[in-house]
Amino acid sequence: MNEPAASTPPGAARSQPLMSIGEVLAQLRVDFPDTTISKLRFLEAEGLVEPQRTAAGYRKYSWDDVARLRFVLAAQRDQYLPLRVIRDQLAQWDAGGASPGRQRPTLVAVGPDGEVPGRGSQEPAESAPVRLSRVDLIARSGVAESTLVELERLGVLVSDPPGWYDGDALIIARAVAGLAAYGLEPRHLRGYRTAADREVGLFAQLVAPLVRQSDPAAQARAAETARELVALSQQLHAALVRVGLRSTLGR
Repeated sequence: MNEPAASTPPGAARSQPLMSIGEVLAQLRVDFPDTTISKLRFLEAEGLVEPQRTAAGYRKYSWDDVARLRFVLAAQRDQYLPLRVIRDQLAQWDAGGASPGRQRPTLVAVGPDGEVPGRGSQEPAESAPVRLSRVDLIARSGVAESTLVELERLGVLVSDPPGWYDGDALIIARAVAGLAAYGLEPRHLRGYRTAADREVGLFAQLVAPLVRQSDPAAQARAAETARELVALSQQLHAALVRVGLRSTLGR
């Protein structure tokens, strides 16, 4: 049930047809099947969308609100951008009178070396929920069957029972196929698995207090915290590797 809340924000009156939170959820789940009502409430609490309120305090969303939510969810899913970066983008649009539903400039949160924070070369829409068979994974990643067997033996890549693979497995397989072109073999990648496991243990301690709470908003904050930790970890790893290679490159 949608709980009543504070009040309608100033200037919220619009001429567009309005939708309930359930109707918005149905719209978004077509492209973002993991979206929940708790997630929508969390994004509102974070100031990323401001639905109107009825006299009884129930949320009502316009199509501009839906477009705004689509932008936020796509930026999180496809580019792993932290909410603070997405919030800055939306604030710039609001200041200029544009909306993500009417004008979609490319998300550009460029770091000092030209990279987009939290975005890797193999992280686009493949990280969205997918279900691939072993044959599909090999075909779409270009990884050899023998390599896949070795990756699973080393624990670098795992399948979801009973033998299906998700979007992250595809990202890993494609990355391994790319590294193999430079002569790196699965045995060279064992350290990546070990390092990732250490990070998982560390980050799990940080999000565990939120996960243990029964409040749906806390669950949404846990998922967002995990997403931002992953993005920051990717930035840190990439920077450390660049620094380490400078002497080899003579820079």
